[in-house]
Amino acid sequence: MPIIDGIAHLRENMEEWRHAIHAHPETAFEEERTADYVAARLEEFGLEVNRGLAKTGVVARLENGTGPSIGLRADLDALPMDEQTNLAYRSQNPGKMHACGHDGHTAMLLGAARYLSENRNFSGSVTFIFQPAEEMAGGGKVMVDEGLFEQFPVDSVYGMHNWPDMPAGQFGIRSGPAMASAALFEIKVTGKGSHAAFPHQGIDPIVAASAIVQSLQSIASRNTDPVEGIVISVTQFHAGDADNVIADEAILSGTARSFLRDAETVIEPAMRRIVEGVAEAHGATGVLNYKTIYPVLINAEAESEIAAKVAADIVGDIMIGRGAVDM
Repeated sequence: MPIIDGIAHLRENMEEWRHAIHAHPETAFEEERTADYVAARLEEFGLEVNRGLAKTGVVARLENGTGPSIGLRADLDALPMDEQTNLAYRSQNPGKMHACGHDGHTAMLLGAARYLSENRNFSGSVTFIFQPAEEMAGGGKVMVDEGLFEQFPVDSVYGMHNWPDMPAGQFGIRSGPAMASAALFEIKVTGKGSHAAFPHQGIDPIVAASAIVQSLQSIASRNTDPVEGIVISVTQFHAGDADNVIADEAILSGTARSFLRDAETVIEPAMRRIVEGVAEAHGATGVLNYKTIYPVLINAEAESEIAAKVAADIVGDIMIGRGAVDM
């Protein structure tokens, strides 16, 4: 793989940066240590650092003559989950882990910042954007709303995501819809508690909630065009504290993903109808709280072609895939 020597020589540095970030994961808008670490590295490269956008965002700009202005972006945050590995650099923060690879994204962008600041073999300006709270918290939008591009105007922004299922040396690139919209939901099902030995004296919210979980799958299979691509996943189910008591309520939560541009106007009403109707059929009540986090990611055609050409120059055109890769 013909990687520029100046970048290849940074491999050990980038591994060190990634391991340091991986060992100290932080979740949305709490990436204080991570932001400090990134800012310190950028300052070592001789870059002026801007802090504070979206609370823990870090931005640096490198100018070198007249030319295009581009942004390069990576994400800082980790996921709220325990790491179950024995790696030497495993998470030291219980309940937090870089399971989505943002430590790698940040290390790559630091590598780009160091290489470009040392070589300056370009004309124009580069803005290095380290975004907090990518994981279902909308940190990128917060940075934009707080004036990111007013302070650091750019013509275009490039980002990438590692993808463990793809062979090393392969890129997945396409213009148009590339990653699905994302929404979070919580469903509260309220019944009537009773002793588990006398379920007829109450209204079991667990039975009603279980029926809701099953019924939600009919939205993708029966209520929408199968070509559009919709995924509704219930990822948490909480009810009760005792083995012999039927609880008063059950709480479900999860995520909805879709390539529909108007996903919230299609998915939310369908979910609400099912939640309320199925709960009522069981004598319970169901309440849906639905929050859209990200719209569909739509890659611009011209910039996608630029990225594909650059990738092809490195790995060869045969390795460039142009399919949708994420929901």
